[in-house]
Amino acid sequence: MNIAYVRVSTEVQNINRQVEALSKHDIDKWYEEKVSAKSTNRPQLKAMIDFAREGDTIYVHSLDRLARSTKDLLTIVETLQNKGIHLVSNKESIDTSTATGKLMLTMIGAIAEFERANILERQREGIAIAKRQGKYKGRKKIDFPKNWNEVYNKYKTRQIKANDAMEQLGLKRNTFYKLLKEFEDKKISS
Repeated sequence: MNIAYVRVSTEVQNINRQVEALSKHDIDKWYEEKVSAKSTNRPQLKAMIDFAREGDTIYVHSLDRLARSTKDLLTIVETLQNKGIHLVSNKESIDTSTATGKLMLTMIGAIAEFERANILERQREGIAIAKRQGKYKGRKKIDFPKNWNEVYNKYKTRQIKANDAMEQLGLKRNTFYKLLKEFEDKKISS
């Protein structure tokens, strides 16, 4: 089956240009979305990926219509490949059913990985310099909230769920679990 995905970022933008460009592919099913690519909530994209089956081909006008970043693109492509679905992008002339198309996506992935490694390396170098100059002391330690013991006891006795405990403590998920581990480790060692 030939499936098309068209997306524009806002309600006022028009999808006609993409539809016209993709019409030459004899599309059987269309998925249209008017949402920014920055949004992780793209219901039509999810519905299309769920709908597509092995041997189907998904057509997009350009890769930026499909994904919000290279990492996002590679995740989507990996999902499609695992399901045996091909991807064709008009603008970039990429067709994952061909060796050249697979090579192009591999190169995009390699460049993205290289870019990320360079960013991390520069970050580590900057932190090392800042530490030597005494300007970097790491992330500030987060103290236990004043109502920690009360909320912790309710959480441990299953009177409240983790999300409720986080809300009552005013903590984000990672911070809550980090403090929980630290608190319980202290209890064990004492």
